[in-house]
Amino acid sequence: MLRLTDFIIDCPDTMKLAAFYSEVTGRPIKEGSHENWAGIKFGEVELAFIRVDDYRAPQWPDSEHPKQFHLDFEVDEIESEQRRVLDLGATLQQDFVGPDGYGWRVYTDPIGHPFCLCRNKGFIWTDQA
Repeated sequence: MLRLTDFIIDCPDTMKLAAFYSEVTGRPIKEGSHENWAGIKFGEVELAFIRVDDYRAPQWPDSEHPKQFHLDFEVDEIESEQRRVLDLGATLQQDFVGPDGYGWRVYTDPIGHPFCLCRNKGFIWTDQA
């Protein structure tokens, strides 16, 4: 049986990046997190952050310093979520939202990892999914 348990992100400061994603997602940092490993639980899956010496940030969309991964967050309203993530330290990189208000925007977190805020037609967000 195969089961995804962790999605691990390299970074220079685990607690700082965990705090950013904790604020973005509204989920708490996992108890026992520390300077070498921090996590945020999403049901059975943990978004984890591991400290890496000599961390080299991605330079999206530069392929010489590839993105390594990206996260998509489905939102009900992009504008208010954009203000919130920018206030938390994200940087807007590119906008793919159409005139109807649907699409996505690419951001980078405080250390350069790209992530997207997405709004798709017909998607209804609940606490379960």
